[in-house]
Amino acid sequence: MALCGSLHLLLAPAATVALLLAVLFLVLRPRPVRIPIKGRHVFITGGSSGIGLALAKRVAAEGARVSILARSLPKLEVAREEIRRATGTEVTIYSADVRDEQAVKEAVEAAGEVDVLVCNQGVFLPRELATQDLEEVKYTMDINVMGTFNLIRYALPGMKRGGEAAGPRSIAIVSSQAGQVRDQCQKLKRKPEITAILAASSTMMELEDLITKTLDGIKSGTFLVTCNLEGIILSLSTAGGAPTRSPTAALLEVAFAGFMRFIGLWVLSGWYVAIRKCHAKQKSKELMKVPMHEGKTQESTYRSSDDLLVPGLLLSFDNNIWIWEC
Repeated sequence: MALCGSLHLLLAPAATVALLLAVLFLVLRPRPVRIPIKGRHVFITGGSSGIGLALAKRVAAEGARVSILARSLPKLEVAREEIRRATGTEVTIYSADVRDEQAVKEAVEAAGEVDVLVCNQGVFLPRELATQDLEEVKYTMDINVMGTFNLIRYALPGMKRGGEAAGPRSIAIVSSQAGQVRDQCQKLKRKPEITAILAASSTMMELEDLITKTLDGIKSGTFLVTCNLEGIILSLSTAGGAPTRSPTAALLEVAFAGFMRFIGLWVLSGWYVAIRKCHAKQKSKELMKVPMHEGKTQESTYRSSDDLLVPGLLLSFDNNIWIWEC
């Protein structure tokens, strides 16, 4: 009887998991479709350097017909020669500013029908909100958001032509996980100190590892390609109504969503500690520059500064605490 009872205890969770997987398999839509690369036209923006150039080399080596777009024609020519030397493949280059709707339209029309569009262009201007110029914000939004809109708008009609006979086609948008590439570390030196501290909590990736994950994700038709542990945690935490790649992935999202919230709170706790330390350091630097008033020693000034950093006042003593660069 005891053995039978133990067996029931073991089988019950397994049966529940199997039932959930079966239900998820029936309800999951759409299902991922593999995207072939060999012999197909891959159009990559921001293709003259960094992630875009590395991805162009990889897909060219796998037999794709590659087009790269960027603003600087000299850089594009250097990139084309670099790809030729690395892969023995010729690529087509297009010089255009993605903010310029007409220029994007002409480049896409000249390139012809696209099978895989990779919107990789992007800029990052690390500033605190209080010191950020409005033109800088507009510049960033125009390139990162409107530039992507322009590209998809003019590439999509051609991608939809041909129907199923043309084979599955794909649009990939590279987002802020690109900031976790080790080659991008130099940018941290230009960030506000607190931004650099918070960014350092994420694991930096080697460029080749990122390219491998990106291309594998495109080929497998994965909706959201996660690049490291932080990416996995974020994807599980924010799955919401996003498509999922398999019943197993859906089960993990359902099972771990609550736990991921706990992990998120743990990470935020570490960020708050880092923010407090950074602000204390900044206050100390500021006070060192202020001449001491008569009758007030430097030691007492530091003590009064520390009094501001009580936990209950964390959100009110300095409104700059909420200025995070993402």
